[in-house]
Formats: sequence, structure tokens, C-alpha cells
Amino acid sequence: MDFDVGKVDLNCEKNNTAHKTNDISVNRLIVRRGQSFLVTFELHDLSRPTTDLLELMVETGPQPSEALGTRSVFGLPEGCGKGSSWKVKVHQGSVLLAGSITLDITSPADAPVGEYSLSVKTSATASVGSSLGKLLLLFNPWCKEDWVHLPEEEERQEYVMREQGLVYKGSDKYISSMAWNFGQFEDDIVDICLKLLDVNPKCLSDPAKDFSARCNPIYVSRVVSAMINANDDRGVLMGRWDGRYDGGMSPTHWNGSVEVLRRWLKNGSNPVKYGQCWVFAAVMCTVLRCLGIPCRVVSNFQSAHDTDKNLIIDDFFSDYGVRPKQSPDSVWNYHVWVEAWMRRPDLSAGSLYDGWQVVDPTPQEKSTDVYCCGPAPVKAILQGHVDLKYDVPFVFAEVNADRVTWMVLANGSKKKISTDSVSVGQNISTKAVGSDKRVDITANYKHAEGTEKERDVYNLAVKRVNIPEENSNVIHDGKPGVSMKIVELTKPVSGKDIDLKLILNSNDSETRTLVINVNVQAMRYTGIPSSQIQTELKELKLLPNQDLTIPIHIPFSVYGEKMRESNSIKVSAVVTDKDKSEAVYITEKDLVPESPSLTIKAIGSELQYSEMTAEVVFENPLSEGLRNCFITVTGSGLLTETMEARMPLLKQGQRLRVKMPFTPYRPGPKKLVAGFNCDQFRDIKASCNVYIKPVTGVVPPLRR
Repeated sequence: MDFDVGKVDLNCEKNNTAHKTNDISVNRLIVRRGQSFLVTFELHDLSRPTTDLLELMVETGPQPSEALGTRSVFGLPEGCGKGSSWKVKVHQGSVLLAGSITLDITSPADAPVGEYSLSVKTSATASVGSSLGKLLLLFNPWCKEDWVHLPEEEERQEYVMREQGLVYKGSDKYISSMAWNFGQFEDDIVDICLKLLDVNPKCLSDPAKDFSARCNPIYVSRVVSAMINANDDRGVLMGRWDGRYDGGMSPTHWNGSVEVLRRWLKNGSNPVKYGQCWVFAAVMCTVLRCLGIPCRVVSNFQSAHDTDKNLIIDDFFSDYGVRPKQSPDSVWNYHVWVEAWMRRPDLSAGSLYDGWQVVDPTPQEKSTDVYCCGPAPVKAILQGHVDLKYDVPFVFAEVNADRVTWMVLANGSKKKISTDSVSVGQNISTKAVGSDKRVDITANYKHAEGTEKERDVYNLAVKRVNIPEENSNVIHDGKPGVSMKIVELTKPVSGKDIDLKLILNSNDSETRTLVINVNVQAMRYTGIPSSQIQTELKELKLLPNQDLTIPIHIPFSVYGEKMRESNSIKVSAVVTDKDKSEAVYITEKDLVPESPSLTIKAIGSELQYSEMTAEVVFENPLSEGLRNCFITVTGSGLLTETMEARMPLLKQGQRLRVKMPFTPYRPGPKKLVAGFNCDQFRDIKASCNVYIKPVTGVVPPLRR
């Protein structure tokens, strides 16, 4: 006689709380691999001993198979189910006489992540099991046997559980932070993440193999890297860098990942328009944290994009100061990627390459015919081990390529001006654990510039990628006879004029006649000029051992409109010695004008389910009215959707103050993020931290 299975209780709230998934849901079973969970069900017939066969089965994906690890049969007596890696035992608190049994089930620490069905058979003769329900299985950074195990609890809270963070932007001399709402625990995000895996080309080609491979965080992170961009699949975001965003949103519009991922799902898994590197990286961070892989967003300033894989970036100038585009190589003001934490037993029998891995979803170059990058071990990058997978040479070049400057002459020939082995890869930054401080992690990627060790590693990397020797016919200039630099006189602030000075000095004993070209360009953050702002040509005498100072004035009325889709201003000076026509000197300076002040604060009790108010303030700094003003406010755990406010005209000197009510629904550290737009200014951001205290015994209101 079989047991008759009655009512089933998956103990969702208890299990999810123990597995730290209760922020996602307490109404469905979401557990982490390698950790036990409880399932209770009624037994209507207890006429047989409890030691009789109780066989359970879990299955995930199409065509589940024990050989592929996507099906497991296990049961009681304990150990039943030959070779099964899933385990079950009767829970200590189970009360059989009361007519129910509670089972303690443990998945293996290397089980594929995803949705499983769970069923039970109560005798060997039963042909079909009774369904106990479904469960979602995630990676487990708390489990020592899981490849994503992260030892420190404080880091697990930051890199898995934290729903908000900071993204660093600007340039190496003007680093600014932008708050980002990751929102990995919002109701529907986990399902969107699984959908993302299900529509990846590898799954569509061979679903059984893909579902099996989801046991491996190396594989999953690589798939996610490819699926965040839409270049060769049904990915989340379409990238665009030309300043034209018709049919979509400017990348600077986004404050968080939730809206992006929901739009992708709503669009039928068609790409959201548009993203750039920080959006790609932040959305990937959301997906990995949701799936249980510890990760953080990292910004590299003066980031090289080496297209020909020779670890050298070629920069070109003309003799009139403009940067002609002669090479697909470039140096971005900054580039943002993700570091994910995992073991790399595929590269070393020991733990040599375990830890942080670079995974970059921005579609820059193909990796094995797919636009993805990584995981590349940070430890391999530090040591110059560029012959390891995945994509280590590309990331090594981003942080440590040499930079060669060329002068393109009027006849089309080019002349090497200088080689720079220092400037690429500056101030590599990420948010600190437990605070909003910036942490410089450059030393994780390379040894200190100027040291023998750094050059040894670079030369090792050059050998490992088999780069041919450089053409020896190139003429190298010796020590320059003229030194020069560009100095700020005022802090660059958007809405105000910018003043600088060019200082030249000669170490020669002769007076020099110099032709000086000063060129000002609006630049995209990718290092590509977007428009010309102004240029100035002078011919002046430089006396021996004396400074020559040339003022540079850039009015807001000239640069303001040209900066709407640009990140920075590049001021360059090209100086030619009329008496020594082969003597050419170049200097440049990148400016990132600071945005006008936008503030946001939270007013109220900071108590879960209690109404609070977000107050946003902006003052017009211009001598003209601001047209079509638009404010947005977001925050996971605080607002279920983006709040908006509009004002058609903000007069000169007028202050805009907007108050928006909200009811926080999740406790813990949260962040309100505000954005301001108008015709003259684009995407000014502000944020504030809010710590929401939990309440107990209160029925949560329905979320709006």
C-alpha cells in the first residue's frame, strides 16, 4: 500500500529567510545550492513503517538527465538513489504521528542553477510521483564548496545583498560618482534573469547541454556577458556612442537596472535602446547578484581599447592640433566593467587564479566569435599571464598598454613624437565595502608605474602574445627643448566660462619663434571628438629660461550646447619651432565640467511601511530660463516604480523644489536617486542614503 500524499508546505518564508532570498519573495521557494531546506507534506496512510521507500526526484530544463546533472533521484532510507548528489533525511522536528512528515533536502554545491520541479514517489511500484512543487536554485556564496564562496560576511552583504551602489565616471583627474539602483531583489527580476539565460544562443542551440552547464559560474558569467549586449543575440541593451538616440533613451538617462530589464522583457526579449559601458556593467551586476554570484562594478580611467592586440595604442595629431582618426585604437576617459568572484580550477590545479575575474558586457571586440569578455582573472592580468582564457590580453591592454603619439604631416607621412608607458590604466576604482567611499584597486591589476617590475610584466605580456618587433626606421626625438603644460585657473563648472593658461618654457640659450595651435574639442568619453569648440593660432617669441604664458578662455555660450552628448573637453596645444621645423611639441588636458548642484533628501520616520517624502531641489545657474525641466526619482525597496515631475520653464535664478511621497517596503540600507534634465543640461544626478528600520507584525500594504 502506498502513502497518500496530501497537503504540501514548502516552508517558503522559513527556507527563504535561511537562504537569504526572502528579499526576493516569501511566497515561492528560492534556495541556494549546497544548503538544506525543509519540505513538509501530509501522509494520509501511516500503516507502513517510516523506513519504507520514499523516493524524491528533482528535474530542471528540457530533457533532464542524471548524466547531465539536470535530474536527480534520491530518497529514504537515507542514501537511497544510487550515486545521487542530492540528499534527504527526515527532519528532527518531524511529527509522523500527527500525519505529516518534514524532509530536510540538500542540493549539491555544484548543481545547475535555475528552476526545478520536485516530486515524490511513496513506493517502488508507483509509476508516477506526486508533485511537491517548484523551487528556484541559486549560487551560494555562503557555502564553502560552491565555486563562488566568498569568505567574509561583510563582503557578501556588499557584493551579493546590496541593492544600490556607485558607478565612477569622469576622467582620471575628475572622478565623480553616480548612484545606481541595482534592484536585484525586485519581484520579477529573478525571472527575467532566468529568461535571459533561456534565450541565449547556446541554450537555443542545445538546451540540455546549456542547462547542465549552468552549474558552472565561469560558463554562466560568460553567457551573461554576451546577453547584456544585443550585438549577436537577443540581448538586453543596444549600445550607441554617436550621440544620436532616436527611438530610445540616452544612456545617461538610466538610474538603475530594474527599468532596463523590465523593458527588455516587455519588448519580447528585444533590446532596450540605448546603453554605454556603465549601463552594460551595472545591469550585468544586477543579474549576477540576483543569481548569487558576488560581483562589483569597476571603473578604469584612461582605459585603452587595443583593437590590433599588440598592447600599444597609437594616438595621432595633425600639426594644427586636431586629432585625425588614423587608428581604430583609442583611450577612453573611463571604461566600466564588472568583477565577479569565483574559483578558476580550469586554469590551475591550485588557487592561483581564483578570486576576482573581469567580465565585461560592453560590445568592444569579439571573443570566440561572440561579443563578450571574460572571465579574465585579475591575478593573471597582474602577472602578465596573457595566454590564459578568457580575453586576458584585451583586459591587460586596457590597464597597461603603452601609448605612442604620432604627428601626421601635411604630406600624409607620420612622425613619432613620444612613447608613454605610464598614463594608461589610472585610478581603477570601486565602491568600498559598507560605505560610499571610493577604493583604488589599481595595484590589483598592475605593479606601480615606473618600477622595474611593471616593465618586466609588460615585456612578458608582449612575449606571450607574440608581438613582432617594432619597425626600427621610426625617428625618436630626444629631450624636448621646450616644456609646456596647461593649467586651470578656475574649476570647470557647466554653466560657467572656463579659464586656463598654457605655460611654455625653454631650456635653450636661444630665443625661439613658435607657432602655437590651441585646439578645444568636445569629447565623448570613448576618446573620440564629437565636435569642434574653438581653435586659436598664435606666433610668439619664447625667450631663454623664461615662462611664456598664453591665456585660454572658453565661454559657456560657445561650449555649452556642444556638451549635451559629450563627457569632457579636450584642450590641446601643438607647438612648432619655426627655426627647427622638425621640432614639434604636444600637450593636452582633459576637462570634465562639474554639473550644477542637484540635491535630494528623504524626510520622515525611515520606518518600513511608513510614508516618507523625497525632496528634490535644483536652482537655475544660467542667465536664461531652463526649458522643459524633468525630474525623476527611483530607489529599490523604497519606490516600486520611477516617480516623475515636469516643469516647462525654470526662470533665471529660480529654485525648483519638488516633494514626492513614497512608502518604503524593504528594510535595510537603501538609496534614493534623482535625475534632472532640461534642454540646456542633460542627466544631472544626485542621491541620498536611507536606512529603513524593519517592523514586525504588520501586514504589508499592496505595492503600487
